[in-house]
Amino acid sequence: MLLFLAFLIGVIAGLRTMTAPAAVAWGAALSWFDVSQTPLAFMGYRWTPWIFTLLALVELVTDQLPSTPSRKVPMQFGARLIMGALSGATIGAAGGSLLGGLIAGILGAAAGTLRGAAARAKLASVFHRDSPAAILEDAVAIVGAILIVASV
Repeated sequence: MLLFLAFLIGVIAGLRTMTAPAAVAWGAALSWFDVSQTPLAFMGYRWTPWIFTLLALVELVTDQLPSTPSRKVPMQFGARLIMGALSGATIGAAGGSLLGGLIAGILGAAAGTLRGAAARAKLASVFHRDSPAAILEDAVAIVGAILIVASV
C-alpha cells in the first residue's frame, strides 16, 4: 500500500512540483508517519514544511504566468522527477522501503507530468482559457496531496 501511495504522491509532483514535498513534510512534521530514524529525517524537521510550503505557494503563482515554460521541458520535467523521488522515498521510508518509494515516486512523477499536461490542455480547450484549467489542477494537486499523506 505504501508503494502505491508513493506512486500517487509522485503523480502530485508531476502536477505541481512543490506541493508533493510540502504535503509529505507536513505529514512527517506532524508525526502522521515516522521518518526520524531514516536518511530522510530532515523532512520532519520544524522548518522543512514551511520552506516547501513557501516554494509551493510561489509555484502556484508562477504557474499562472504566460512566460512559465512547459512542464515537459528538461529542467521542469527533471525537477518534477526529483521532487517525486524525494516525496515517494519519504513515504516509502516510513514503511521501511525507501528505495521502493523512491522508484515509485519517480514513476508517478513521470506519469503525472505527462498525463497532467495532456489533461490540462484538454481542459483549457474546453474552457477556451488556460487559467480555469490551471486552478482546477491546483485544487486536484492540493486535495490529492492531503488525502495521500493522511493515508500513510
